[in-house]
Amino acid sequence: MNTTTTRVGWRPEGTVYGALLNFRHEMDLWAPRMNEAPYKAPPKAPVLYVKTANTFTPSGQPIALPAGASVEVAASLGLVMGAGGVAGVVLFNDVAIAHESYYRPPVKTRCVDGFLGLGPECVPLDRLGGLDALRDLEIELHRNGVHKQTTRLADWVRDAATLLTDVREFMSLRPGDVLMTGTDCLPEGGRELVHAGDSVEIIAPGFQSVVHHFVAEELT
Repeated sequence: MNTTTTRVGWRPEGTVYGALLNFRHEMDLWAPRMNEAPYKAPPKAPVLYVKTANTFTPSGQPIALPAGASVEVAASLGLVMGAGGVAGVVLFNDVAIAHESYYRPPVKTRCVDGFLGLGPECVPLDRLGGLDALRDLEIELHRNGVHKQTTRLADWVRDAATLLTDVREFMSLRPGDVLMTGTDCLPEGGRELVHAGDSVEIIAPGFQSVVHHFVAEELT
């Protein structure tokens, strides 16, 4: 696959990683607790998690919500690796069961079936003006047609280039892998909650919108 080509119905071909605590507001909210046990210091390297292949849900397809779970959504920008570095960029709707342990979120909260809404295309990086230009992007999240959040990438703790450099100090990223650059929280520290019947749209200049409808999980 040529990852620099825009594709409708795009799907990851490698591992998808997400970065935690990569927005300044959330880092500021957590700062008073970072010196507490068991960590006793802020993280020095990027804190990552994995979104497994069972979570991938193309734009336009429904996402099922487990019964009784409090589920949150957030917009994220993903860097798609090519043979020579970042080849393209994708919008994501990162879905998770709300939880308190943000340093080490349990896999079961983030890797529920269907819990990564995929953007419909991989936009070539050069079309967006390169890595440095990504900081100028603003991503809007709408629920049921109402604007709920604007994520400003100027508020990254580590910009795209710095995040890539720091991650590569302890692991390799191969062609087809995706590095999501983090999600921002709402002013009070949480993320937008969704319920069965809700529709979420994520919008950013230069990208096709990412749209997902949420439905109740069918019990068997």
